[in-house]
Amino acid sequence: MATITRPAPVAVLDDAHVGDIRGALGTIAVDDHGPRTGLSAKLKTLLAIVGPGLIVMCGDNDAGAFSTYGQAGQNYGTRLLWTLLLLVPVLYVNQEMVLRLGAVTGVGHARLILERFGKFWGAFSVIDLFILNALTIITEFIGITLAAGYLGVPRLVAVVLAAGVIIAAAFTGSFRRFERIAVTFCAGSLLLIPLVLLTHPNAGQIAHGFVVPGLPGGSGQMATVMLLVIGIVGTTVAPWQLFFQQSYVIDKRITPRFIKYEKADLWIGIAIVVLGAAALMGATAAAFAGTGAAGHFTDSAGLAHGVALYAGRVAGALFAVALLDAAIIGAFAVSLSSAYAIGDVLGMKHSLHRGVGQAKGFYALYAALICAAATIVLIPGSPLGLITEGVQVLAGVLLPAATVFLLMLCNDKAVLGPWVNTAKTNAFTSAVIAALVTLSIVLVASVMFPAITATQIIAIVAGCAAVAVTAVGWLGARGIQGIRRRGRSVPRDADDSAQADRMMWRMPPLAELAVPKITGARRVGLIALRGYLAVAMVMVVLKVVLMAVAH
Repeated sequence: MATITRPAPVAVLDDAHVGDIRGALGTIAVDDHGPRTGLSAKLKTLLAIVGPGLIVMCGDNDAGAFSTYGQAGQNYGTRLLWTLLLLVPVLYVNQEMVLRLGAVTGVGHARLILERFGKFWGAFSVIDLFILNALTIITEFIGITLAAGYLGVPRLVAVVLAAGVIIAAAFTGSFRRFERIAVTFCAGSLLLIPLVLLTHPNAGQIAHGFVVPGLPGGSGQMATVMLLVIGIVGTTVAPWQLFFQQSYVIDKRITPRFIKYEKADLWIGIAIVVLGAAALMGATAAAFAGTGAAGHFTDSAGLAHGVALYAGRVAGALFAVALLDAAIIGAFAVSLSSAYAIGDVLGMKHSLHRGVGQAKGFYALYAALICAAATIVLIPGSPLGLITEGVQVLAGVLLPAATVFLLMLCNDKAVLGPWVNTAKTNAFTSAVIAALVTLSIVLVASVMFPAITATQIIAIVAGCAAVAVTAVGWLGARGIQGIRRRGRSVPRDADDSAQADRMMWRMPPLAELAVPKITGARRVGLIALRGYLAVAMVMVVLKVVLMAVAH
């Protein structure tokens, strides 16, 4: 009698996450294990996989991004474009790690933190995410109201219609239908192309801004400039992106076999987000250069009016429509990020493959977030521009903690087996964490000492970066060594047979994994990081309040 080989059990939490890949642009059957050797076959596979990286990156260029990049262009021209170039490898490495976690484990980011580091840190991550996401969704609706106001649409009508579209897109009960709607809105990013053509920013200035780093503004303005730099970091590399892409990769049923195609999808999204950010900064820099409004940012509606005065009504309308489109795709992604995370942690059914009746809690949470944000933004008298800036900065301040947990998970062999990080990825990510912590230290210093100079900031950066790199490296090395002693894996440089096994490797059920111990040194380090981030958050709130009073 023939022996039947059954597949090893895996950790996928929702059985809707197993089956055919039904993407917006193609389908891959669950039993399709054929090689992709020709260009046509590879292209069809890529089209079927495209979605997670594209949506998360287009969602990154959301209403907050329009405001932050536009503020940089209006107030400082193209002199902060260099920040975008530096963030490209950060974007890729962070998002590559979460797409790998999603494809290999089948378990969302929040649930992995909860299971591998305990309830305290799991709650810390999910609560921070939930609060920050709720505030971010509010900024999306702020963008919707500002765009609608410029276009002459009443605020109430615009908010109700937008909320209806955002909720209805997810409530179709079909993953493919949702992704097609989302990808259609992603195509709206192309509106930035004619905007650039109409505003024709100076190509030489843009090139110079990309390759020559600098901090504009003199003494007394460093706190404001640093707030904006951290805002650019927070809007370009936000914590919600980590949670969203990991869960969306899982919901799309992408497995390790298709990781290289998902990486290509991610690069497509990164190219769009960087070019879009540069277009926004360049267009607003050109529109406000030499005018009395330069250096006096108010909100995205003010940006649209400035663009219209400089390049005509069509350019202003394009800016407003692109803003509206960006806010809707951002609301899609951020709301799903929260609903996925809460569903993962609470054990609710949480998949866009399920209808509303099959996943009531998941859809109720998604709709509640949208409705709450839509209601709050209609409250009169709110300083909309400052709220938006504050949220982006908070995202930048919270990013180091999110990246620390991501780094530890990606070195956990019980979780990733043969897919754990390489030494180069660990070194780069540790440097990123050090740089992010250093940025927030500079922010605190610039708030406490408003007259701080650029030279003093450079000295602080040099000193703090050295200390941060040493601390993160020591803590990471101890933790990574401890984690890597547990679990078995296939060597990264194995032969073809072992490589094939690697492609089939999935994380076993969570109940079968030994719970890693958090050493005393790591616990002290994490608590110290948490305490410092709390101080930095207070400083951000204080600075935003002071700016609101000044306005």
